[in-house]
Amino acid sequence: MESTNYQYPSNIGIVLCGHGSRDPRAVDEFLNVVDKIRSRLPNIPVAFGFLEFNRPIIRDALDELRNNGVSRVIALPAMLFAAGHTKNDIPAVLNKYSAENGLPIQYGRELGLNSLMIGAAGARIKETIDSYPIFPLSETLLVVAGRGSSDPDANSNVCKITRMLVEGFGFGWGETVFSGVTFPLVDPGLRNSLKLGFKRVILLPYFLFSGVLVSRVRDHSMRVANDNPNVEFLNASYLSDQDLVIDTFIERIQEVLNGENFMNCALCKYRSNLLGFESEVGYEQISHHDHVEGCLDNSPKEKAHEHIHAHCPYPHAEHPLGPVTLRT
Repeated sequence: MESTNYQYPSNIGIVLCGHGSRDPRAVDEFLNVVDKIRSRLPNIPVAFGFLEFNRPIIRDALDELRNNGVSRVIALPAMLFAAGHTKNDIPAVLNKYSAENGLPIQYGRELGLNSLMIGAAGARIKETIDSYPIFPLSETLLVVAGRGSSDPDANSNVCKITRMLVEGFGFGWGETVFSGVTFPLVDPGLRNSLKLGFKRVILLPYFLFSGVLVSRVRDHSMRVANDNPNVEFLNASYLSDQDLVIDTFIERIQEVLNGENFMNCALCKYRSNLLGFESEVGYEQISHHDHVEGCLDNSPKEKAHEHIHAHCPYPHAEHPLGPVTLRT
């Protein structure tokens, strides 16, 4: 666990930027993480806000800090990987607020990939293994389910997590599937993976919180399990407030203060000519959430939001193992 002896400036405040969810469990889990971070930083004001679905919105959180006398803010995206929300939506909200209110805001990194996050995922897998200790891991298939993004850099990081866990534990094989947007999706990905012949599968949803997408992962995996009664499916928990996740949030704050806050731009589709995504280089940094901040599901603004959610069309939306299968 990270030490809390770090000396923080007296005028600083922290804002944690969440996405928001239709599922109240996900909101409660996010608030629990906020409380744990506050307990690690007892002398620093920590506020939070959401991009959509819930209140307070991010602007409200910044107002709270400014009204409490904070003159410098560190904003952290409470997200696993850097994709559209982290690279565009949150920075657009922060930049607009900073310009309108003269409040300096430093933007920290997403949780990303480090030994702590790999350890947090490993701890969730170990909880499952400890509950079923009789099988050899070399005869077990690990399947990691990620959120899925139109950003290939974020998707590739889920694949890297899978490989690190496979080698760390010594699983027989590892596969990566996604809940949406990209391919392979959970259902076709699992069915293809079972062709390898493994009779035992551990499924890890590599998500920070519960919600609609985690439920989708569970539902689709259950459908595959029901069609394959000779295969044992074991479900690991998502990350939530695992101690190493909280450690990573603290590490990201300290990176900003130490001037060590570096995002991975080498594989960013907005800054480099990635194969298949060349048309998105230099895309304007805007937020598509301005019109739906704080809106509840099924409101007119939220319904309109569903039609313009994507910044750029995903080039493989019709892939037979990907998004097109969700329509069937």
